[in-house]
Amino acid sequence: MKWNAWGDPASAKPLSDGIRSLLKQAVGLDDSTGKELTPDQVQLRPSALAQADKDALAGIVGAEYCRTDDRDRLLHAGGKSTLDLLKRKAAAQDAPDAILLPADDDAVRKILRYCSEHGIAVVPFGGGTSVVGGLDPIRGDFTAVISLDLRRFNELISLDEESGQAVLGAGLTGPDAERLLGERGFSLGHFPQSFQFATIGGFAATRSSGQGSAGYGRFNDMVRGLRVITPAGTLDLGRGPESAAGPDLRQLLIGSEGTLGVITQVRLRVHPVPEAVAYEAWSFPDFATGAAALRAVTQNATGPTVIRLSDEAETGVNLATTDSIGENQITGGCLGITVFEGTKEHVESRHAETRQLLAEKGGTSLGEGPAQAWERGRFGAPYLRDSLLAAGALCETLETATDWSNIPVLKAAVTEALTTALAETGTPALVMCHISHVYPTGASLYFTVVAGQRGNPIEQWQAAKKAASDAIIAAGGTITHHHAVGADHRPWMRDEVGELGVRVLRAVKATLDPAGILNPGKLIP
Repeated sequence: MKWNAWGDPASAKPLSDGIRSLLKQAVGLDDSTGKELTPDQVQLRPSALAQADKDALAGIVGAEYCRTDDRDRLLHAGGKSTLDLLKRKAAAQDAPDAILLPADDDAVRKILRYCSEHGIAVVPFGGGTSVVGGLDPIRGDFTAVISLDLRRFNELISLDEESGQAVLGAGLTGPDAERLLGERGFSLGHFPQSFQFATIGGFAATRSSGQGSAGYGRFNDMVRGLRVITPAGTLDLGRGPESAAGPDLRQLLIGSEGTLGVITQVRLRVHPVPEAVAYEAWSFPDFATGAAALRAVTQNATGPTVIRLSDEAETGVNLATTDSIGENQITGGCLGITVFEGTKEHVESRHAETRQLLAEKGGTSLGEGPAQAWERGRFGAPYLRDSLLAAGALCETLETATDWSNIPVLKAAVTEALTTALAETGTPALVMCHISHVYPTGASLYFTVVAGQRGNPIEQWQAAKKAASDAIIAAGGTITHHHAVGADHRPWMRDEVGELGVRVLRAVKATLDPAGILNPGKLIP
């Protein structure tokens, strides 16, 4: 990934005339473009890792896999949130003091033991796609901080075709996992927007949810077992498909964001590669009608693999279809997307049942075209954000979830909080929203915000994000549905789990990581 942008520079998306026109109309932005630093123009904080510590750690992983050059440090300096990318514009920046690339569990154990004994913080690193400050090199009281890059844990370790389970290395990226499984006729089916770069270990550590969650579930639903190396020892969890042997410790480690241990391998439920796929897009007169239709489909379990709904603002600018953002509207109402995967017979039956229900609930079919357009562009939105930031716009996303009955209240509260907070900085804001993950009792709300950069854009967005987060908690939503907690959402964790819940997390942390070296400043207040 590019050091100061989302991903592959070859996939960058320049702003179209339609988008530039939209920016002028919606947030008063002109055609200016920002100047981009080159890596050699960035002055990094000097590495604080003592030579003796570097030598000892190099002795564990090998000299070529213990890196302190500025190029490697810069690539591990943080994640890919708007705040991260705005920080990359500064001439002076912070970064981990060293990058370690272990090849096996034993090396991870030795690294954690050494760092615990010598007061060195450790930040586990997968694909580098965190958007909540989960990779910030926070030292606290430690002498140094290292980034523990798991890219060498990149194998399909085993595949049990009869049981439909695969053991995958934590450093495998989404595309590599699908390629290795696909060669054997199987698929994981986990496609979050970060899919092209994020890793199996990162999906588990952040409790990820993919775009096919309606059909395949969240990543935590797919996990059958995992291995976690902690400073106190190794946890191998998951002995059967389900168990009544006390609380499920797998779920304690899934979502732990590298604060309790280092995930090195994950055993996952997989399925045969779908033999058939069907697409259909829908138009609903308004968001309330569309949300009620999605609720009916979910509670009746008709079985789409993907089902999503854009609100009027998101539909109006064609954000869901990416390639035609800012161009002609698809529909004057709200755009819905459905996708079905499986055997030909199963796809046909689920598609027919869902189509009938959506039509009964006020939907009008738009055919397969817009749904296929969404799929073609579903990984491209972060590249557009890069271009918007460079043009002087402020663009970011945030997400939450709540019960069906509370969706109108929560959506209105967050929209109002963002609009008001950004107006106070002197810019109008375009706030768009969609539902992309559904459950029998509720759904997620995913917001995209575009405004003009004013003053210090880092402080500008931090104020807007705080207002939105306060509104989420006050309106009964969860502080995060799938982006994770990291450093950015940590201030609201007491509201999320309560004071006793915080004490439970701290107790687990003290047991597994007595010296507190693992990803300090994240998740646990």
